[in-house]
Amino acid sequence: MSALPPLLPPLLLGRLNHVGIACPSIDDQVAMYGRLFGATVSTPAFDLPAQGVRVAFIDVANSQLELIEPLGDDSPIHGFLKKNPNGGQHHVCFEVKDIIAARDAMRARGATVLGTGEPRMGAHGVPVIFVHPRDTGGVLVELMAEPPQGGH
Repeated sequence: MSALPPLLPPLLLGRLNHVGIACPSIDDQVAMYGRLFGATVSTPAFDLPAQGVRVAFIDVANSQLELIEPLGDDSPIHGFLKKNPNGGQHHVCFEVKDIIAARDAMRARGATVLGTGEPRMGAHGVPVIFVHPRDTGGVLVELMAEPPQGGH
């Protein structure tokens, strides 16, 4: 008889915060969303050097689209765009109440937390981690600490 796995606390995902979309050009992507859907940028593009990306947000009725463009030669987005030259869905991001508890639960459940495993500051100004897609059905999952009230 095999030993039972340790009892882990439930990790309930919070709301879907955003869908990350990698693109070669934020300006071109914004123009396309405006032309096709009438969407406008809610957060203008800004650099996030610690993650090697330039980011802009488009609000939708119940979430956001995060447009991600490579920033610098070492950007991790270059690898994605090499495989997907026109860009595409890069990740989904869910809010969690406690980012450290979420990280520890992911590890305890056998998932790989990317990078050093230490949370880093995300585009919303709160700590984030990424869970490897091989452990999440092929989808890169970002977990982020819940932003302050009213923030995305």
